[in-house]
Amino acid sequence: WYHTNISRHAAEALLLTNGQDGSYLLRKSDSKSNRYSLSVRAKDSVKHFEVLHCGSFIKFGFNEFASLKEFVQHFANQPLIGSESGTLILLKHPYPCEVEEPSIYESVRVHTAMQTGRSESDLIPVAPPLGTKEGYLTKQGGRVKNWKTRWFILSRNELKYFKDQLSTEAIKTLDLTECSAVQFDYSQEKVNCFCLVFPLRTYYLCAKTGAEADEWIKILRWKIVSSIHIQVERIYNT
Repeated sequence: WYHTNISRHAAEALLLTNGQDGSYLLRKSDSKSNRYSLSVRAKDSVKHFEVLHCGSFIKFGFNEFASLKEFVQHFANQPLIGSESGTLILLKHPYPCEVEEPSIYESVRVHTAMQTGRSESDLIPVAPPLGTKEGYLTKQGGRVKNWKTRWFILSRNELKYFKDQLSTEAIKTLDLTECSAVQFDYSQEKVNCFCLVFPLRTYYLCAKTGAEADEWIKILRWKIVSSIHIQVERIYNT
């Protein structure tokens, strides 16, 4: 279940599409050559754990292993991982690096042209960047505590909100490097609410469903943690 040439995005696609709860694989880290990543499917999401290659040994959490083979064999007897967020993940199903491909293919009988109005440039596949999200949320006002629906766009370390989806000029841009916490909020009369805590103000937002609110919270928390790591690395490098 060690995959030599597979990206984080491809690992998530494999585990979510073909795996099941508890499926896991080991792969090379995308960012640094001396690191590996243990990718584990936990229900409908994929968690990634860092594995360090420290010259003569492998380090994972508080444990050290003499070789990559010893590290792989370790999980046969100790398959339970506890993350720093308090989540317990059970490694159940190693995802093999070689999966037999079916030998049956459909035969092409017709291949003809049709007028679609599209040019060659329209056929270039475009995928949204990882870690982006957009959608409508209901936001509480700062001075007047009324609620208005706004269009939100999350990109990089910025959360922008607009009057509606067609607006091109943002009403405000929130710098997530200044945000200290994102969490569900039960102090408001509305349901599916969460808040973003900044030094000078706490922003209260509501989603249509609890699942949608949970998605926003997870990706916003990931953004905040990522920005903290970047700031720490910059301080360390200077």
